[in-house]
Amino acid sequence: MKVIETKLSGVVIIEPKVFGDSRGYFQETWLKSRYEAIGIKEEFVQDNLSFSTRGVLRGIHYQYPHAQGKLVSVVKGGVFDVAVDIRVGSPTFGQWVGVLLSGENHRQLWVPPGFAHGFCVVSDTVYFTYKCTDVYTPEAEGGVLWNDPDIGIEWPMQDVELSGKDKVYPRLRDVPAIRLPKFSEYGGTKA
Repeated sequence: MKVIETKLSGVVIIEPKVFGDSRGYFQETWLKSRYEAIGIKEEFVQDNLSFSTRGVLRGIHYQYPHAQGKLVSVVKGGVFDVAVDIRVGSPTFGQWVGVLLSGENHRQLWVPPGFAHGFCVVSDTVYFTYKCTDVYTPEAEGGVLWNDPDIGIEWPMQDVELSGKDKVYPRLRDVPAIRLPKFSEYGGTKA
C-alpha cells in the first residue's frame, strides 16, 4: 500500500495493492491494522454507496458537530474528489486538494474529521463508496457553495447538476464560525 501526502495535513491519497490476472483482480479495501499503521486510527461506523451520472456534483458537505472522517473510493467509473479544510484557526483554512478516483486507478482518499468533502462525476456513471467515522446527523449537516471563489476549486466541468441544497449553500466566509469545526478540536488528525 502506497500513501501519498497532500498539501493539507492529514488528507492522504492511498493506493492499495491490487492483485490482477486474466480473471480480474482482487483488492483489499480496508484492514484495520494496516490503516492504523499509516495513522488512520478512527473507528468506522457507517458505510455508504452512491450512484451518479456524468456531471453530477455532490458537495461541498460536512457535519459539525458529529464531524465525519471519510475514506472514499470508486468501484466503477470516475470522479474528481475534493477535500476542503474548514477548520477555524487552521493554517490551511479554506484550501483544497483534489484527486481523480476511479475504478481503474483503485485510489482512496482519506478525508479526516473537520474537512468538507465533495465530488464531480467525470464518467458516464459512477459507483462511489465511503466509510464514515460518525453517522449521518441531519441537524449537524452543513455545506459550502461548490464554486466559492474564495476557495477556488478547479472543477473539471462547470456545467454540473446540483441538488437544491448544493445550489444555495453559502460561501465559506459567510458560514458562522460557531457552525464550523475548530482546528483545536481536529488539528491533531494526521495520517
